[in-house]
Amino acid sequence: MYTPNLYKNENPEEIRAFLKENSFGILINQTNGKLCATHIPIELEVNADGKEILQGHISKLNPQAEGFKENDEILAVFTGPHSYISSSWYDHENVPTWNYIAVHVYGRIKIVDYETSVEQLKKLVDKYEANSKNPVRVEDLSEKTMREARGIFGFEIEIDEIQATKKLSQNRDDHNYKNIISELEKTENPQSIAVAKEMSKCRK
Repeated sequence: MYTPNLYKNENPEEIRAFLKENSFGILINQTNGKLCATHIPIELEVNADGKEILQGHISKLNPQAEGFKENDEILAVFTGPHSYISSSWYDHENVPTWNYIAVHVYGRIKIVDYETSVEQLKKLVDKYEANSKNPVRVEDLSEKTMREARGIFGFEIEIDEIQATKKLSQNRDDHNYKNIISELEKTENPQSIAVAKEMSKCRK
């Protein structure tokens, strides 16, 4: 991922928190000579060896999985808030731009066994059911319903490299920086307001 030095995020704790909060990602690989992508939850976890990995699952009907046998190299893309930045918000002439946060994870994927896949599903469901009024638990599902789990491939990704970009107008002086935040907050657009909040955290 092309990232000018000014916008590189090399803070492991920030990146870890970002991946946990923005875990609906894009899994990209090459299958039969073509690039394939699937939009799925991909969770940051720690394996038995204490090493951070990504894990998730895809349908066995998804042809993307065929490529894992030929070439286990993958790219997982995660995006956070983003917004158009109008140059009319500056006190000088310049070009418009876009502010955003994104993380690319490069690694090697392997399919896990059925039992491990079910354990992954339990963690995933528990995470997203935590605030439900009547939370669903995988352990409580009938045998008939759980047969559907036979239709997925669970996977783990050994992480080789992480590239993180946090482009939030770091190149602007304090006056223009504060004005960008103010204008973003006026938009009433949830993405723009989220960018404003991230910018406020970076510079008081």
